[in-house]
Amino acid sequence: MPSTKASFFKIVFRSIFRRVEHLVFLLKENLSERNFIYLAAVAVAVTCSFAVILLKSFAHNIFLLANDINSFLKLPYINSLLPIAGIVLTVFVVRHFLDNHLEKGSSRVLYAVAKKGGIMPKKQMYAQIVTSSLTVGLGGSAGLESPIVVTGAAFGSNFAQKYHLSQKDRILLLACGVAAGIGAAFNAPIAGVLFAVEVVLTDISISAFIPIIISAATGALISTIVLSSDVILNFEQKLHFDYHNTPYYILLGILAGFTSLYHARNFQKVEQFFGSFKNKGYRRALFGASLLAILIFFFPTLFGEGYESIKTLSSSHPGVLLDNTLLENFKHNDWILLAFIGITMLLKAFATGLTIGSGGNGGNFAPSLFVGSYLGFVVAKTVNMLNFTHHLPIANFTIVGMAGILSGLFHAPLTAIFLIVEITGGYDLMVPLMIVSSVSFAVSKQFEKHSMDVKGLADKGEVFTSDKDKNIIQSINFYNLVQQHYKTLTLKDSPLKAIDIFATTDQKVIPVLDDHKSLLGLIDFEEVKAFIFNPNHVKFMTMQEILSQPKELVLFEDKPEKIMKLFESSNVITLPVVHKGKYVGFLSKIDVLESYRKRLKEMVIE
Repeated sequence: MPSTKASFFKIVFRSIFRRVEHLVFLLKENLSERNFIYLAAVAVAVTCSFAVILLKSFAHNIFLLANDINSFLKLPYINSLLPIAGIVLTVFVVRHFLDNHLEKGSSRVLYAVAKKGGIMPKKQMYAQIVTSSLTVGLGGSAGLESPIVVTGAAFGSNFAQKYHLSQKDRILLLACGVAAGIGAAFNAPIAGVLFAVEVVLTDISISAFIPIIISAATGALISTIVLSSDVILNFEQKLHFDYHNTPYYILLGILAGFTSLYHARNFQKVEQFFGSFKNKGYRRALFGASLLAILIFFFPTLFGEGYESIKTLSSSHPGVLLDNTLLENFKHNDWILLAFIGITMLLKAFATGLTIGSGGNGGNFAPSLFVGSYLGFVVAKTVNMLNFTHHLPIANFTIVGMAGILSGLFHAPLTAIFLIVEITGGYDLMVPLMIVSSVSFAVSKQFEKHSMDVKGLADKGEVFTSDKDKNIIQSINFYNLVQQHYKTLTLKDSPLKAIDIFATTDQKVIPVLDDHKSLLGLIDFEEVKAFIFNPNHVKFMTMQEILSQPKELVLFEDKPEKIMKLFESSNVITLPVVHKGKYVGFLSKIDVLESYRKRLKEMVIE
């Protein structure tokens, strides 16, 4: 009987889904291209918003349950055990339901834009939701925003693929999904728009803002209607800026820049350590999760996203953070509280690295806000306790510090500024937010050219940068342009054969190979044209005499930037391509420039 019911609901669901699909296709046929994009922006935002609601609600309710149990037990035993279960369950799902492969991090969105024309796998529409809810929802020390960004991007990409939209529109809807995700997660539509434009897209016209704005606003609206204010990060206290505190905000910006570098580098070290494990299954998960459990036992605020502790820090009773810990009896001692918060801030990079490196799924967006708030608290509290100046507003520094670390880690100062403005509900802190974000960004950029998420891909030449020309060059698949139809010769052949090739084809260069297909040299028409068509002269010559070495060689593994530099240094139109010592074909600069022109036209989102 239950199976009959399940089959019935399955049939009904499929029928409804097909009718909706049919309706959307009809709308596509009858609406203008621009109006259909607006409709698609809303549809993508709605689906993404409900994914956000599901994730956020689950994580928040688990946190409340764990807190209730910890209050009864008087120590954070549950906080320590739940992340182990979450990470192990995540590994189980990845191994048995996701083909033992899960692409983590918002860098995958950047890679899809840079190399895949905005195409993302279908499984990203559900894989991120399931795995991040298990990892972060059960207390893993990471954030849900990165999985939300990937999920939103996947919704947008696959909607565009389903309804056969162009590459430009596919990338635009991908960005709409990202904007909706951030807008819904924080009830911050402006931050959602800026994140999509500042981080995901590199070239965009003013008209393309409209679908992104629609998506971000839709996501924030649904989040406001469905989610309670307790679930998302927001602040209700009135915050005011005193210009006398400007030197301390500059100090906070400098410290935020260096703390961003500290967090990024230590997180990457932990992740690389786990990446070197031979056994990447349950043993790695148990080992990493056990270390995380120990950290959370002594520092319970490392549990989950940590947004609740951020709100507590900005309140008038931050000592509450020591409840149900080994230091509970010292929660009124300001120095012990300060040390606890400072050490927790420094350990967050390792806790997040353990969470993700051991097999869990999450991101660094929430950890950046966590670390920033703790840094702001430490700076203001330390200055106040040392009586250096008049009393600094701790809540202000706690909140502004979040923008500093977010800007330093993600190299997205505008997103950082407006995200904090929106979640605090006012513009009174605009000046300190601008100071801290810009100073932190400048310090971080001085030592790290690329943001935390982009660095790994940028090192491989696989992701966009702020250089527009470089972006387009990187998006071209050079090896699809290699011409393999060239006629070749060997040293045993007569130079007269070269005359025949030049006379009957449009080749201007002939590769000369050995018996193993290795390139020995070239016969360049420009170098031999003075005598090549004199048979009486040529018949007494050997191949060695008319052979010359190429000015440059393109290796199959060379990056696009290097290939373009080879064309410039050699000042030739075509270059030979070799792979593992074997001749492959020729790459033409004319073909590259034509491909560049086409890509430029495709990638400008209008």
